[in-house]
Amino acid sequence: MIVEFGHFSVVAALLVALALGVVGHVSAVNSVWRSLVATLASCQLLLLAIGFAVLVRAFLVSDFSVAYVAENSNSLLPWYYRVSATWGAHEGSFLLWILIMGVWTWAVSLGCRRLPDEIFGRVLGTMGLLNFGFLLFLLSTSSPFERLLPAAPPEGADLNPLLQDFGLIVHPPLLYTGYVGFAVAFSFAVAALIGGRLDAAWARWSRPWTNVAWAFLTVGIALGSWWAYYELGWGGWWFWDPVENASFMPWLAGTALIHSLAVTEKRGAFKSWTALLAIAAFSLSLLGAFIVRSGVLTSVHAFAVDPERGLFVLALLAIAVGGALAIYGVRAPTIMSRARYGGFSRELLLLVNNAILVVALAFVLHGTLYPLAHEAMTGGEKTSVGAPYFNRGFVPLMCVLACFLALAPVARWKRTPLSLLKNSGLMCVAALCMGLVLPLVLGGAFKVGAAVAVALGIWIMLVHGADVWRRRNSTTRGYLGMTIAHIGFAVALMGIGVTSEFSREVDVRMAVGDSVELNGVTYRFAALRRIEGPNYVADRAEFVTDSGVHLYPEKRHYPVRDQVMTEAGIAAGFVRDLYIALGSALPDGAWGVRIQDKPMVRWVWLGALLMAFGGVLAVTDPRYRRLRATDGLREARGSPWATSGAGPEPSAGEREGAPLARRKREPKAPAVGHSPTT
Repeated sequence: MIVEFGHFSVVAALLVALALGVVGHVSAVNSVWRSLVATLASCQLLLLAIGFAVLVRAFLVSDFSVAYVAENSNSLLPWYYRVSATWGAHEGSFLLWILIMGVWTWAVSLGCRRLPDEIFGRVLGTMGLLNFGFLLFLLSTSSPFERLLPAAPPEGADLNPLLQDFGLIVHPPLLYTGYVGFAVAFSFAVAALIGGRLDAAWARWSRPWTNVAWAFLTVGIALGSWWAYYELGWGGWWFWDPVENASFMPWLAGTALIHSLAVTEKRGAFKSWTALLAIAAFSLSLLGAFIVRSGVLTSVHAFAVDPERGLFVLALLAIAVGGALAIYGVRAPTIMSRARYGGFSRELLLLVNNAILVVALAFVLHGTLYPLAHEAMTGGEKTSVGAPYFNRGFVPLMCVLACFLALAPVARWKRTPLSLLKNSGLMCVAALCMGLVLPLVLGGAFKVGAAVAVALGIWIMLVHGADVWRRRNSTTRGYLGMTIAHIGFAVALMGIGVTSEFSREVDVRMAVGDSVELNGVTYRFAALRRIEGPNYVADRAEFVTDSGVHLYPEKRHYPVRDQVMTEAGIAAGFVRDLYIALGSALPDGAWGVRIQDKPMVRWVWLGALLMAFGGVLAVTDPRYRRLRATDGLREARGSPWATSGAGPEPSAGEREGAPLARRKREPKAPAVGHSPTT
């Protein structure tokens, strides 16, 4: 009965989500219903939490009468993997997605209480309708509560051995939090478009939610990369797999969105473009769900291959995105941006930033969907797009983006005096020299790719570091968050360049007692022994380097599923990773062994974590609390976002603008550009 209670709770959540969608939009025109909106958001979260908790309990007690538990668990599975097995396959993972959507909806209902009725109702109403669609999909095609009674199996089929890892515990929840978080930005954009007012106050309310969603998605992608690196035994950190791309595309759109929101808030420009990016970011999240859950593209990460589920997700995508774009098509032509800027300016820099990110997004989208289009056009002929295609187009674009990122600290709104670029140019020369030398020290040879990546990374860090020092007495958390995020991009760029160019590997046949040398390090196969885990047996090898470092790669056999998994032995370091994976056992007692030396690979994930930390730090800026504490100032000015108050004050850097030009009260530069309108 407990399982049925959980199922009933999710069905009730479906009805509450529908009520929230309807009441939310009704409250936008009739404030009497406003108090009910927040109550419905809380009820929806409570019901979803009950349903999810019931499913977790079924895994913990090994209730194999539940089909989903029987297919993805086993009584020998450690308890922590039983919990994570709840979202280890399609049905439970989508229930987690919906639960996280409920958390976001509830958080918005609390954090946006000062929004006027018109906006508050439309934002939460839109989120309620989205979750209604998700719940309808779950209950119609993917219920995790189905029973196998009366013939319940005595034992479960076990969780996929590939998923019996810490990565499953943390990666999907964080990734989904980022995915679903873009629904908030989407809902704010829809609410603003319906009201016909895409103003600076709308951007200020959207920015914190968008930053947090982007930060979660950044960490989720980084953890997925790290998981693949140590678990699959390949030693790579990114493979341009369709499902990897499915999470990366909304990240690119979200990155463009958070920069575009800054222009809309500070200068009132890029309004319609910003709204379109908000729609695109969430649309790409839904597209990712379609790719993962439809089976239309082959991937090691795919959850399901059921065409019925794919069609449902595709229909949901068409309704949600099509409706938003229809509203956009009606409202966008009436929204004009009149902000002016002259020559080199921060507006121009952010416009170029957006253009590069959108071109990169289009490039990745084309490479991801091309196999599907090719198969449809050729009557079933299959093809694939590999890493060379993506690297040829994406890498140069990111290098150009890095150049503009290095100029970000010196750029000013409206106009930037050219004199401010002098120090940046000197730092560029210094970075170029270090870029030529550092790769030689790390790899012992000159590689163009590594030199360019290191030079660009150092240039970004030097310019941002100098700007922090210059503003040391007047910095804000928002400014520091931006700086840390940009430095994180530089760190990741350096790690990618160096590890891509200077990683070395060797595949050898080794028996106990044999030694091999790679990159000046000697590895000795010291021992091999059989060990037993909770639900597997493994051959564990011990390798010792000439400097005394021990590595323990394993070859595990999971008898329930009769699968063999490779567990790499890794000696992690800030400068380099030593990486060993066991291949197949040979008839004479020797083993196939792959040994890799990967310099600066940890910098890739360190950079991602810094970017995410910077995004969250910016949200904690006290100016956003002042935004919610001051009321009424914008109401007199006629904004529907009136109760948000006057909004965040400009940061110290924004107040000072171009210091010399403003102190001398130079005449304004002639306007040579306008913000784009869509």
